[in-house]
Amino acid sequence: MNVLKILKKTVIDSQLYVSLMGTFFAVFFMKEQNTFRFPTILLIFITYFSGYIYTKYQYTKHFFKILLLNAAAGVICALLIIHNHNEVRLLKWSIIVVLGLLYNSFFLDVYIRKIPLLKVFYVGLVWALVNCWLTLPEFSIPLFLISFFYITALVLPFDIRDMKSDTVQTFPKLIGVQNTKYIAYILVFISIMIAIFYLKMIYGAAFFFSGIITFILIYFSENKRDDTYFSFWIETCSALPFLFLLILEYF
Repeated sequence: MNVLKILKKTVIDSQLYVSLMGTFFAVFFMKEQNTFRFPTILLIFITYFSGYIYTKYQYTKHFFKILLLNAAAGVICALLIIHNHNEVRLLKWSIIVVLGLLYNSFFLDVYIRKIPLLKVFYVGLVWALVNCWLTLPEFSIPLFLISFFYITALVLPFDIRDMKSDTVQTFPKLIGVQNTKYIAYILVFISIMIAIFYLKMIYGAAFFFSGIITFILIYFSENKRDDTYFSFWIETCSALPFLFLLILEYF
């Protein structure tokens, strides 16, 4: 039990896990588009990790340390891009970082997380831009739609988890838990359909199997469930396409 608590605190609560899941989600599309490069993977992971710890710790006594860490991360990311890519990639990355800051920053009077119902779509937007724009020479609409619908669906269970503590209007508070799940099912279904028709066959199959698991996990999402169900199992859905791809490639 102590080992599980330590793992939860050091891996999940530290935002390391969600950052890894987001990176694996991006790797899946990078492999499909033949743009897989380790510097890009490192760039994406550092960007996700610094963004999530900034959001989590900005109202704590550790914020100054986090700010210094973010500054260092920003310099590292900029150097990675300058050394391995070009100024266009740097501009894309900068825009995505700014969008992340607009999501939840204490120095703004109104930030995205305070706007009712917008949060789920905004998170989907930022993650989708990483997959369909940051890693590619040109913007890919199919990859954007696949990522946007899938990630938006995965954010909805977190609104179910937080429905009693959220101070802004969310879908579970507005239309109820069951109707929120219906929306998530539809979004995942649309994402799967686009993936099957657009991605290469093995990638479409991997995404299809990921969707099945995601449907099941959304179905069992309830406000009464332990936080680990969401911060581990639901978060893992982001990495499922890559994990199923590895399985299918092996067999």
